[in-house]
Amino acid sequence: MVSKLRKFWKALGPGLITGASDDDPSAIAVYTIAGAHTGYSMLWTLLFSLPFMVAIQEMSARIGALSGCGLAGNIKRHYPAWLLVIVASVIVLANVFNVGANIYGMAGALNLLVPIPEQVLAVLLSVLILWMTIRLRYKQIVNVFKWLAMMLFAYVLAAFFINPDWFQILKHTLIPNWQIDKQFLVILFAVVGTTLSPYLYFWQASEEAEDIRQAHPLIRVCKFRAVRKGELQRIEWDTKLGMFFSNIISFFIVILAAATLYGGVHANVETLEQAAKALQPIAGEYAYILFSVGLIGSGLLAIPILAGSAAYVLAELFNWRGSLDDSYSKAREFYIVFTLAMIAGLAIPFVGITPVQALFWTAVLNGLIAPLLILVIIHMANNPKIVGPNVSSRVMNWLGHLAFLIMTAGAIFVIIS
Repeated sequence: MVSKLRKFWKALGPGLITGASDDDPSAIAVYTIAGAHTGYSMLWTLLFSLPFMVAIQEMSARIGALSGCGLAGNIKRHYPAWLLVIVASVIVLANVFNVGANIYGMAGALNLLVPIPEQVLAVLLSVLILWMTIRLRYKQIVNVFKWLAMMLFAYVLAAFFINPDWFQILKHTLIPNWQIDKQFLVILFAVVGTTLSPYLYFWQASEEAEDIRQAHPLIRVCKFRAVRKGELQRIEWDTKLGMFFSNIISFFIVILAAATLYGGVHANVETLEQAAKALQPIAGEYAYILFSVGLIGSGLLAIPILAGSAAYVLAELFNWRGSLDDSYSKAREFYIVFTLAMIAGLAIPFVGITPVQALFWTAVLNGLIAPLLILVIIHMANNPKIVGPNVSSRVMNWLGHLAFLIMTAGAIFVIIS
C-alpha cells in the first residue's frame, strides 16, 4: 500500500501543481468575495467551468510535452512575431500585478498570526521564495510545490468547522442561478476568469516541457517528438486530477465565505485580511487559523509560478537559457527576470497602486488576453508540426471553442462596464 502511494505521489506533477496554483491568494480573494456577496449562488460555476479548465490545460500540457518547449517558444517558431509580442507583453505585465497582489495578500494573512509589519513580512517572504527558487533544483522544487498544494486542504477542514447547509450547497451546485444584476455578473465573470487564468496555460506547458527535457536532455525543442503513449495518459490524468483538485478547493472557499459572511455585517468584505478577521468571531479560532494557513501556503506556491511563467515567456522570446534545473550562473537572464518580477510586485504599493487595484487590473488584462490565447492554443493543439498525430479530440476542441466564446462575451461585458 505504501509503495503504491509513493508511486502515485511520484507520478503527480505539473497538472496537480498548476491546479493548486490556480487557488492563489488573488483567486482566494475572488472566491471569498463571491461567497460573501452572493452566498452559495455561484457554486454551480465551479462545476460548470471544470470541463473547460481540463480541455485548455490538457491542450497546453500536450503542446509542451510533445514539442519540448512552452507556449511562447511555439508561438515564436510557428506564428507571426506580432502575436508573440502582444501575448508576452500582456502576460508579463499581468503576472507582475498578480505577484504584487499575492505577496501582500499572503503577508497580510501572516501578519494576523505574527505581529510583524506587513511590509517587512512581504520582503521576507519574497526573499524566501527567491532563495528557494534559485537554490533548489527542479525536482526538489516540484516536491516542495506538491507539499504546498496539500496545505490548501486547510479550506476543506475549515468548512467543516462551521456546519454549513449542505442541502442548499447541493442545490446551488447542480442548479445554475442567474441574476440580471451588474455586480452579480461582474463577480460571475471574475470567478470564471480566475479558473481559466492565462498564466496557468504557460506554466503547465513549460513544466511538461521541463519534464521531457529532464528525461531526454538532447532532444530538439519546439519541434514535434513522439513520446510514449503511457506518458500522454499520465499527463492527461494528472491534468484532470489537478483541475478537479483546484475546483474542490475553490468550492470550499466559497462555502466558507458564504456560510459565515453572506447576509451579515461583513458581507461587503473586499480584502483577505478583512475576511480572515471576520471569520474569527463567527467561525471560531480553528477556521480562522486554517483560512490563514491555506492563504500562506497558496502564496508560497503561486508566487514563484507567476514569476516563473513570466521568466519562461521572456526566455523563449529572447532565446535565453531558461530552466528551474539550471543554476543561476547557467541561466542568469532567466533568474534576473524572475527576481525583477518579484521586485516589481513588491514595489506596487509604493507607486500608488493598492493590492486590490493590482488584483483588478490583473483580472482585466487576463480577461482581455484569454480569448486570443485560447484560440492560439486550440490551433497549436491541432498543428501536426507541434503535436504530430496527437491532435486534440473533437470533444476537447468543442470545449475549447466554447470556452473562447464564454471568455469573449465576458471580456466584452467588462469593457462595456
